[in-house]
Amino acid sequence: MRYHRTFGLDAEQLDELEELIEELLTEPWDKGIGRPKSLSLREAIMVTLLYTRQNLIEEVIADLFGVAQSTASEIITDFTPLIAQATEEFRPDAGEAKQMTRGRMALVDGTLWPCWSWEFAPEMWAGKYKTTGHGSLIIGDEYGNIIFVSDPAPGCDHDMKKLKGEVEEILELAGAVIADKGFQGSGYVTPTKKPKDRELYLREHEYNNQISSIRSPIERAVAHLKTWKIGSPYLTGVPSIRLLRAVRLEPAGRVLRRPGRHPAPGHLP
Repeated sequence: MRYHRTFGLDAEQLDELEELIEELLTEPWDKGIGRPKSLSLREAIMVTLLYTRQNLIEEVIADLFGVAQSTASEIITDFTPLIAQATEEFRPDAGEAKQMTRGRMALVDGTLWPCWSWEFAPEMWAGKYKTTGHGSLIIGDEYGNIIFVSDPAPGCDHDMKKLKGEVEEILELAGAVIADKGFQGSGYVTPTKKPKDRELYLREHEYNNQISSIRSPIERAVAHLKTWKIGSPYLTGVPSIRLLRAVRLEPAGRVLRRPGRHPAPGHLP
């Protein structure tokens, strides 16, 4: 089985995640006495990852693993916070992100996690994307490795508004920040906007092409995050986005790597 394609983690990462979650359980998953569990600990983790990665309905997941829908639902409910807790040490907080960006080139981009169009929540409407959802800012390096993902904000918030706080503090320490046109006026390096009274000059087109080329790694990183189908329309909510951050922050797929045990994170494949 292609674990990476199906669950978002390879077999080695699944092994380590299983070890981490086993340490968090208050009692053994398989006690060896009484009624046996419907699924092994590894299978329970796989059920939760399959749900977040592929956004399959619980009935389908239950059929794939040969259990009842209620069992799959209970496992997903119980293991979602466990995965978030188990991977906490591997997710850089704002302080670690500051250290990682200090003096380096940083790339920043915004994205929208679509959700239901709730009548009582008009602030979810994002005019830029012409749909509703929560918005986040993603900070990465020149290789496309994700350094930080901001907490979700209402879809109506402009990227410049989402910039205030932790994201801005992180980027202040960078040697240079490359961003898109939505960040014009921030002092970052951004493409040239077309004036109302004329077309862009050739040199301005060339400049914009260079900026686009430099920014391409962060755009690929954002696209990679969105391969986790928990960010799909009509499912996404604030808890879902935080689980997404918990399970996968590193585009190279090396979140679950304890210091001294595995190689350092690499570049995008």
